[in-house]
Amino acid sequence: MVRTVISDEEAKFFHENGYLILRNVIAEPELSRVQAAMDDLMRYGSETVRDHPDYMYGRGHKTGQPVLKRIEYVIDKKDEMKVLLGHPFILNTVEKLMGPDLIPTWDSMVLKLPGEGIVVPWHRDAGTEHVGDTPIFNVDFYLDPADYDTCVWVMPGSHLWSKEQTTTWLQEHAKDHTRADFEASGAVPALMSPGDVLLHNILVLHGSPENASEKLRRVVYYEFRTAHVEEKLGPHTPEYILHKQKVLLACLERRRQADYIPTDEVPYVYHPPAPWNQVKLAPGEELPTYRYPHGEFWRAA
Repeated sequence: MVRTVISDEEAKFFHENGYLILRNVIAEPELSRVQAAMDDLMRYGSETVRDHPDYMYGRGHKTGQPVLKRIEYVIDKKDEMKVLLGHPFILNTVEKLMGPDLIPTWDSMVLKLPGEGIVVPWHRDAGTEHVGDTPIFNVDFYLDPADYDTCVWVMPGSHLWSKEQTTTWLQEHAKDHTRADFEASGAVPALMSPGDVLLHNILVLHGSPENASEKLRRVVYYEFRTAHVEEKLGPHTPEYILHKQKVLLACLERRRQADYIPTDEVPYVYHPPAPWNQVKLAPGEELPTYRYPHGEFWRAA
């Protein structure tokens, strides 16, 4: 039986721990299509150091050379990522955890390349000053296995820590960069398989050590927020909400039309409450872009 949403027990675990692992979410043939699409982007970004803000590089810990570590706005770049945004189990789950006025915000792919996996220091995600009455979280789609060499580590319950407690902990672990450091921290390794999904609250502390193995790990991150919190606290302007609602509606239509999605899949129905229920797409309407740079929609300080 196909699952349509997470259980109450899983929702409780997420709210208490700040993360939740979901197995076998992306099924074949969709998984292969998504992997191939990200292969293309990874190849393009790795061929040379691209002079483009969407392709980000870090310094390899072995060679000191620039190493691809992140690609932004993957929904705009590949149709398979538009289809993935419309995944009904994911959207039903997001709605259960944060409410029906959900909007997609960030969409990125983060990489740990073989032999030169960049260390990701312990951190909370950006935008922690804009959290309101609902959790802001990322849906992390795993395209490759994540074992002890390549996985992200999560500190359960740290999304509930005070700013002072978080600052003290980060200072104590500022020099963590090896697997042994992360194991000693008391954090939990998120061991994942292709097609699995990790939900993580942006306030939960997480990171990953350097990877000297020859294993590849790619994760696609889709962040979600609620329109009512975004309108009240930002960080984007209210205009951004309308753009991203249209992106979601367009991606839902893409999924309905995709020939590799099961015909018996029950589509997600987007039904935000007023006043966020006015956005519509005309029949056959195609968006001019799916890329709305955050910097163009930041609120004035």
